[in-house]
Amino acid sequence: MKHLSRTHAQAEAVIDALSDIPWPSTDAGAPAALLSRCPVAAPTPLVQSAELARMAGVAEVTIKDERPRMGLGSFKALGAAYVIACDAAAGSAEGQTYVTASAGNHGLSVAAGAQAFGATSVIYLAETVPETFADRLRGFGADVRRHGAVYEDSMAEAARVAEAQGWALLSDSSWPGYTAIPHRLMEGYTVLMQEVVDAMPAPTHIFLQAGVGGLAAACAAVARAAWGDDPRIAVVEPHVAPAIFASVEAGGPQVTAGPSSDMGRLDCKEPSLIALKGLARDATDFVLITEAEGAHGSSVAATVGLPSTPSGAAGLAALLASADQRRTLGLGDTSRVLLILSEDASE
Repeated sequence: MKHLSRTHAQAEAVIDALSDIPWPSTDAGAPAALLSRCPVAAPTPLVQSAELARMAGVAEVTIKDERPRMGLGSFKALGAAYVIACDAAAGSAEGQTYVTASAGNHGLSVAAGAQAFGATSVIYLAETVPETFADRLRGFGADVRRHGAVYEDSMAEAARVAEAQGWALLSDSSWPGYTAIPHRLMEGYTVLMQEVVDAMPAPTHIFLQAGVGGLAAACAAVARAAWGDDPRIAVVEPHVAPAIFASVEAGGPQVTAGPSSDMGRLDCKEPSLIALKGLARDATDFVLITEAEGAHGSSVAATVGLPSTPSGAAGLAALLASADQRRTLGLGDTSRVLLILSEDASE
């Protein structure tokens, strides 16, 4: 595990570099109201695990279990499907083609949202994404296409085709000139953390896994709005995909490089700029975990009855890795930790 405790100067440098980029939303009311119309929408459970608390040497471990979210097995159900629902409410979804790239469950949310509202979806996958996941997308009517070795390659192709065909690009990342849709998408994720805020007192520590950073930034923004400066918020990424970590460390957005990660949903080499700006302000710590640590987190999750992937259990992996370095993140036997189990164990 590698750790960065961000400084005020680093935060200010990132924020200054992204002055034209919007802050993440903290308005969970709007997406909650719209999503409540969905017959399968319901809050996901909070689970306390005395066994995990014992293993980590802390007082409490509470897990926000996103595996049952709207039948899609992931928090991503709150994102792209919410954007398409907003378009449907405005009368612009039916007959539209939504195109995106996906390293995982974002594609499911696009495909399911498009199917539900009379639209079509085209999903680009990198070569490393398992064919079993491609089949899940096809089950929701998606046109699945392969392009490139990594997520960034497939995203570039999705953007090119969207421009050429006049289709709606629905990315879960943001970059200069493309912020309105991902900002709304991230607003959908705020529902997750608002459910937590409504159900429990402030924890002392929150571990949030990040790919491009949308989930982490949305959750951190809502947590800060509700609980102020009290929780210590740690952002967790694979060691080979340190997009947020490297950007905060450098004081501005960075494009990273490295081999592919078994934490495939988190294997993103370039941050979402909205997410980066929010996390520079709201997160206190940035953590990189190894492939072995990620695999261990997934294995432990399964042993306590919460099976997930290395991506979905990355926050747990970081907690367990840091248990041997208690001072690093200020963990102790009175700490109360919140984790997000972001997806089920299916690929």
